[in-house]
Amino acid sequence: MKEISDFLFKKINNQTFYKLSASGNDFIVILNFENQFNIDEKRFLAQKFCRSKFSISADGLIFLEKPKNSEASFSWHFFNSDGSEAEMCGNGARCVARLVEELGLFKSPFYFETKAGLIYAEVKEKRVKVALTSPKDLKLNFVIRTDYDWFLAHFVNTGVPHVVIFWEDINSAPVEKIGPKIRYHEMFKPAGTNVNFVEVVEEENKKYLKIRTYERGVEAETLACGTGAGASAYIANKLGLMGEKVDVLTKGEELLTVYIENKTNKIYLEGDTRFICEGKIKEDAII
Repeated sequence: MKEISDFLFKKINNQTFYKLSASGNDFIVILNFENQFNIDEKRFLAQKFCRSKFSISADGLIFLEKPKNSEASFSWHFFNSDGSEAEMCGNGARCVARLVEELGLFKSPFYFETKAGLIYAEVKEKRVKVALTSPKDLKLNFVIRTDYDWFLAHFVNTGVPHVVIFWEDINSAPVEKIGPKIRYHEMFKPAGTNVNFVEVVEEENKKYLKIRTYERGVEAETLACGTGAGASAYIANKLGLMGEKVDVLTKGEELLTVYIENKTNKIYLEGDTRFICEGKIKEDAII
């Protein structure tokens, strides 16, 4: 392991990294347009850099690279903190769109390439709107049986797989207990699924969703999940609970807006982003 770290450090020494956050999800971004890192090195770096308290710390590591699709301005390679790849991440997408616009690399609006397909992005200063991949594999009103309980659930893939369970009082939802049981449930093998607990809130003539998410790859509850917000809003709309514009309040207390276009089968996710810092990577970050 030390030999791997030493070899990688020679490649990454004084490399610039960027850290951004959206709705409580934070990401490290590295420009990899010269393809200096292979897939195994990327996985290793994700596990090292994302460690809380011992390294830079983040929910995920994103490499920006040259696209294969001529319609895309760039492509990304996204890794969760455990080193696993994710096809898509809504909040990560908003962060990288903000970054490339602010660095002057590409001018909004633009498309970028992910394993889930082309992603459209618009940047208006700190606020970023992205089109998630078209929802697919919708399944409503089925039962998931676990050794904890039985649950009425719904499923949709918004770039990555999501289960949605409606909960009467979301603050009391045992996310860390139920989340892993459904995330690894045999119904969703081999890829597994993210798990969203959602409450429909009506107050002061306002109606919105509150959401808590157990994220695959992070293997814990996170402060927000963009594709999870999109999936929850989409399912709430299909069940007749919400309209085509849905406000979603995350665990991190930030408000996201999801726009649903049923005619075109499109979901757009909009919210604020934060450009936290940029810096140089040092050897201690990967040991």
